[in-house]
Amino acid sequence: MTVIELSKMSGVTSDAIRYYTRLGLLKPSRNLVNNYKQYCFADVNCVRFIRRAKTLGFTLVEIAEIIKTSRQGKAPCRMVRETVRRRVEEKSRELEEMIAMHNRMKRALVQWEKLPDMIPDGHAMCKLIEMIGND
Repeated sequence: MTVIELSKMSGVTSDAIRYYTRLGLLKPSRNLVNNYKQYCFADVNCVRFIRRAKTLGFTLVEIAEIIKTSRQGKAPCRMVRETVRRRVEEKSRELEEMIAMHNRMKRALVQWEKLPDMIPDGHAMCKLIEMIGND
């Protein structure tokens, strides 16, 4: 099948198919008649796998490593678990930071609602921001 056919069957753009091919995630054969890249039905599954892995936060470099390991007949499961475990910890920290920022913003808005607009006096850029403490 062609790039366009693979694109339609897998639900990703033809540009993405070409990019995955350049990265080595897909390894099409060549059509002997026209020398076009020729994809097979296994490539549909591979592209769908890439999409699923991306929804779990895997980078294309990590996905390439998973595919390479799998193609070598080895189980990539340990690496996948560790990567997701590490990502969960990272995302938990990021989420906590975002919640803290959200709370700071809400507190600032409550304080600012009571204050009039202030024209800069040469010593301050914006008194609203400058009155907020570093917490």
